[in-house]
Amino acid sequence: MTLPALSFTPEQLLPAQDVRVAFFDVDGVLTDGGLYFSEHAERAAPTGQFYVASETIKRFNTLDGHGLKLLQKAGITPVVITGRDSLVLRARLDALGITHAYFGTEDKRPAAEDTLAKLGLDWHQAAAMGDDWPDLPVMRRAAVSCAPAHAHAEVRAAAHHVTQAAAGHGAVREWCDLLLTATGHYARLLDDYQR
Repeated sequence: MTLPALSFTPEQLLPAQDVRVAFFDVDGVLTDGGLYFSEHAERAAPTGQFYVASETIKRFNTLDGHGLKLLQKAGITPVVITGRDSLVLRARLDALGITHAYFGTEDKRPAAEDTLAKLGLDWHQAAAMGDDWPDLPVMRRAAVSCAPAHAHAEVRAAAHHVTQAAAGHGAVREWCDLLLTATGHYARLLDDYQR
C-alpha cells in the first residue's frame, strides 16, 4: 500500500471521525459563485414574435465531482441544499448519483434536519460546507464544518476548516479528502485506484 501524500492535523480530523452525511451549498461551494447568464432569441408560436430568454450556465470542477463520488463509496451521504434551482445543476447531481438534494431552499436548517431524520442520523454525524450567511445554521449545528477560501468572513470564522483551494476549483475535493481521511477510508480508496 502506498502512503497518501495528503496529511491533516489531529485537530482537523478528530471532529470528523463519525461523519456519515455531508451537506453542501452549490453557488460559491460547488461552483466559483459566479452566475453566468446567456440569452437567445426564440420565436413564440403562434404569433411569430421573438422574445429573449436567458439560461443559467454553471461551471463545475471534475475534482470536486470525484470527491463526492468517493464520499458515497465510503458510506458518507452527500446532500445538496441550495437556494437556487436549474436544469444544469440537476443534471450534474444526477450524473454524480446524488439523490438527496433540496432546491430553492433559503432556510437550510429544516432541509438538513429532514435529511438527518430520513437517514436516522444526528448532528454529531454531520459535516457541512458553505460560503455565505444562509449556510451558517447548518454549519453551526454540524459536528464539523468547512468554508472555501473566499467565503464570507463570518462563514470562514465559523468554519472548523477553511480550504486552500477556491470554490469551484477543488475546494470541495479538499474537504472530501479530509472527511475520507478522518473516517479512515482515504488510504483504502487510494489503494483501490492504484491496483
